[in-house]
This record gives sequence, C-alpha cells and structure tokens, in this order.
Amino acid sequence: MTSVVSPLPRKFYSRPTLTVARELLGARLVHISRGKKLVGLITETEGYIGEEDLACHAKAGYTKRTAPMYGAPGHAYVYFTYGNHWMLNVVTEREGFPAAVLIRAIQPIEGAATMMKRRQGRDTFGPGKLTQALGITVRQNYADLTEPGSGLWIEAGVKIPDKSVTISPRVGLNHTPEPWFSKPWRFLVKERVIASRSLAKQSPNHEEIASSGKTSSSQ
Repeated sequence: MTSVVSPLPRKFYSRPTLTVARELLGARLVHISRGKKLVGLITETEGYIGEEDLACHAKAGYTKRTAPMYGAPGHAYVYFTYGNHWMLNVVTEREGFPAAVLIRAIQPIEGAATMMKRRQGRDTFGPGKLTQALGITVRQNYADLTEPGSGLWIEAGVKIPDKSVTISPRVGLNHTPEPWFSKPWRFLVKERVIASRSLAKQSPNHEEIASSGKTSSSQ
C-alpha cells in the first residue's frame, strides 16, 4: 500500500516565524536521498527574523547567498558554514521579507540505519549533523517544501505539548550584540527525544528509534 504524501501547505509557513518554529517541533522532515526515503522528527529549531536581527544573514541585506530568504515562504534556504557543514532553513512569513527557521536537530524514525551509517553511529542533534544524515546539500537550496516532487518536504507529525518544550536564546551567535544575542527564539523538545508511545500511534517504523537514539553527541 502506497502511503499518502501530505506536505504542510504554504499557508503554514506564511505566518510569524516564531509560530512556525514552535509548531515545527514534532513535524516529519522527509528527504528522498539516493532513492531512499529518510524521515526525522524535528526536535529543535531557531527563528531568524528580518534585516534588523543582527544574528540573521539578512542583516547585510539582499545578496546572492540570502536570496532564498527573500522568496516565497515554504522554500528551503541551505547554506554552507564552518567549512564543512550544510545548514537547512525553511523560509517563513511573506515574500520580500527575509525570515526563516533553522532546523537544528531531528530524531530519525524512517531510514534510521542509513542515517546512522552516514553519521558513523553518531547522533543527529545539530544542524550540520542532520543534513549529513539526510543527505541534504546545496542541491536542496530553493527546494519547494510544499511539493513532494522536490524530494524534500515537511509533514505533520507528533504534537508536542508546551510542557515538553524548552524556549531559550539561540546558540552559536558568537559576537552578536544585544538584544539579539539573548532573544528567546530557540525551541527545543526536552531531552531532544519524543516518547516512543507517541510515535507508536503515528509511525510504522517507530521501532528504529530505540537504536538510533543511543548515540554520542560528538560531531
């Protein structure tokens, strides 16, 4: 039986960035990589909002690199950082206004063996780690996340109650000045793990989680 593919619609992303960042927790991030369907539940996100946000790439205005952020919501913005990591963001709000949510961590639920092989048994708790596991590179820049034909999309997944979410300042901002350094725009599922009893109701492959979660936190 073929499963029905139902990406989140564009209107999901056409909302305030922090609303999208919070509601992406528990959603299913799907990538068709080398013919294999790989799926992870999103467990950590960060919001970046506008040219005035001095932690946002758009602080320097429109450039070739930041062009996707100025496009229609619901598209991917993928960039290279630290010399060897790809970072996946989803564009939010409205066309012409640069805003996006950085996907910082996932919990593998389908294709976990492939993801763990790519990570050499290590976890997917980090933006560069999850893109390595899923096989996401610059080829996915500008991908339309509302269209399965793009090979990269996000579906509804597990609803995460507020009591299971930690909200904190964003991380890795280095010399970003206040007030942007301390903006509480990071959303994290506590323990970065979604309870297996919740997954059992929503994924036929939830058995993979137990093994995929027992990994180290090193890059």
